[in-house]
Parts: sequence; structure tokens; C-alpha cells
Amino acid sequence: MRCVHIISNLNVGGAEMMLKRLVSDPLLLAQGLEHHIISLSDVGALGPGLKAQGVSVHALNAGRMCLILLAFFRLWVLIRRIKPDVVQTWMVHSDLLGGLAARLAGVQSVVWGIRTTDYSVESRSTRWVRWVCARLSALVPTRIVCAAQASLLNSQAAGYAADKLMVIPNGFDVAQLSESLGAGQSIRQKFALESGACLVGCLGRYNPAKDHANFVAAAGLLATRFRQVRFLMVGRGLDAGNPELMKLIAATGFPERFVLLGERSDPAACLDAMDVFVLSSCTEGFPNVLGEAMVMGLPCVSTDVGDAASLMGTREWLVPPRDAKALAHKVGQLLALPSEERQHLGAKARQRVVEVYSMIATAQQFMNLYNSLVKAKS
Repeated sequence: MRCVHIISNLNVGGAEMMLKRLVSDPLLLAQGLEHHIISLSDVGALGPGLKAQGVSVHALNAGRMCLILLAFFRLWVLIRRIKPDVVQTWMVHSDLLGGLAARLAGVQSVVWGIRTTDYSVESRSTRWVRWVCARLSALVPTRIVCAAQASLLNSQAAGYAADKLMVIPNGFDVAQLSESLGAGQSIRQKFALESGACLVGCLGRYNPAKDHANFVAAAGLLATRFRQVRFLMVGRGLDAGNPELMKLIAATGFPERFVLLGERSDPAACLDAMDVFVLSSCTEGFPNVLGEAMVMGLPCVSTDVGDAASLMGTREWLVPPRDAKALAHKVGQLLALPSEERQHLGAKARQRVVEVYSMIATAQQFMNLYNSLVKAKS
């Protein structure tokens, strides 16, 4: 079976990392699934590694609006040349362009992918693309895969064809993430963090949906209570070159307590350096990074967004979004616990992901979907 995946870019992000895990999964490879990836922009940070492991990667370099029509034509040509059994698209821009190109190329099995829940924080153009996708959802895709139940309900309310919506949650490669256990110590040493320092961290690109202002405001409140706490921020745009972020940090009165690493190639090691993980987002679908933090054995506090509650399996450590005081209070409860008790909570979090959200189960669900679509058209 041949599957073409179409995605906006191949930089480090939730959808991109999930695609990487899916095309690398040994279960799918053992069942003879051949993957081709088409990026609407460039090969990004993940493209070279995917190529190195033998995945066919194509980049259309449609970085500007004037190149969209040319990219659409090249996309149509590529699909016709590859002759896939299934085309799977990832997120709304790829759903629209990839879905239409696949249908025009004669592909019968088109799978759209929805990963976001709240589009109010997205750009006007993205909201417009989503509105168009909702109107075309009865005609273009065969199935629409949501990463979270919250995304399914939100999409249904937005007008997507209800009979085509389904949920396949993200899966986590526990073995691969576990290779970074212990690697965080070198990061702590590099930044001369005191042996008794407690590191509260977040990981994710600087983006309105991630609401880093919420994290920084909560950190400022915590800094007044916990003198040994430091705040680690990892992700694209989380560095000293971001004037907006630096202004937020300065306003806390504790800029020296923040460690900004920016985008890194070793996110799992960065998670391993943390003692507590915080997801401060105002919207999510299925929060990948929360699950990755759980795999790394971290006690976590999260805003109540997307499927965070389902992933954590408890509401004890959830707070409302955009509420820095509630976030600081809940993180403070964790910090007040003995370190042994925090470690116990982290071990329970890891075990939940291992038992419920392994990549093995997710890969099998995708394979079952592909098989059902191919059998239906034969």
C-alpha cells in the first residue's frame, strides 16, 4: 500500500512530530506501507532525517501566496506520478490544497487531519481556510481524523460532516523518548543551575495558542514564594531575541530566574532537565508535549484544554486557561510536595502513557483505517 502525506511544513511541531513517528513506525513498515511526504513549504528541520531513514520527501517551497497556484499544480503532478492508494493531509491548509489536488488526481481515499480545537487565536486567513474546509468536508475527504475528542466536537459544531469524523489519538514512542532519560543533567550543568534548584519548564514554539504570557505571569507569582525555583523555556522564539517575550519576563521582576533555550534538537533531554512541566496553552487539540513530558516521568500541571484531561487521566492538576493565578497556585501545590512524592506522581504519569497511548496502538488504528479505505474501493 502506498500513502502520500501532505503537510504545511516539516519544522518541529506537534503534527510534524506525529507524522515523523507514524512514517517511522515498524508496525506499518512491516505491513508493507510505503510512505511519501509532501511539504507545501521546505524540508524544514525534520526533512533531512526522514530522507536519511529512506522516506520519500518532496518540498514545494510555496512560501508566498503568489506561489500557491504553482505549488498546487506541482502537488497534482506529484500525486499523479506517485499513484497513492491513500492521501492523508495534516491540518487545514494541507486539507484544502492536498484534498482538492488528490481528488483532481483521481485518488478515491482522502483522509483529512484535524489537530486544533480553538481557532479563535489563529489568523483570519487560517479561520477562512477552515470555514471553506467545513463546507467541502462532505465532498472531498473520505474520512476526517481528529487527534482529540475535543477537536471532533468543535469541528462538528463548525459544520464539518459529522459522519466522516473520527478520533485517533496521538501515540508516543516510549522507547525512543526513554533514551533521553538522564540526559537533562548536562543541560542543568551547562547553565550552572544549583544542585538544589527546582526547574519548572515549558516546551513549545512561541505562538498565541501556547500562551507563554500565562506561563511567564504564573512564574512571576511563583518566584516570590519559592526562592530555589528556576523557569526553563524551550522552543522556537523562546530566546533573548524575542522582544515581546523579554518584556513579559522583565515585568515579573525576576528576569534572572528564567533560562531561555530557544529551539533545540534535543527536546526530550530538555524535558529530562525539568522537575515540573507546565502546559500553559489557551487551546490545544491533543497536546503532544504534555504526553512527552509524562513519558519522561515529570509531574505535570496543565490548562484544561483539548484532551489534556483524557491524557492525564485526572483533573487534579488542571486549571482554567488564561488564569495565571490558578496556574501558579496549582504549580505551587506541586512544588510544596516532597521531591519523592513529585517523583511518584511523575512515575504514575509515565505509566499511564505506556498503558493507554503507546505508538503501537495508534499505528494499528491508522493501518486499520487505511486497509478499510482500500478494501472499500476494491
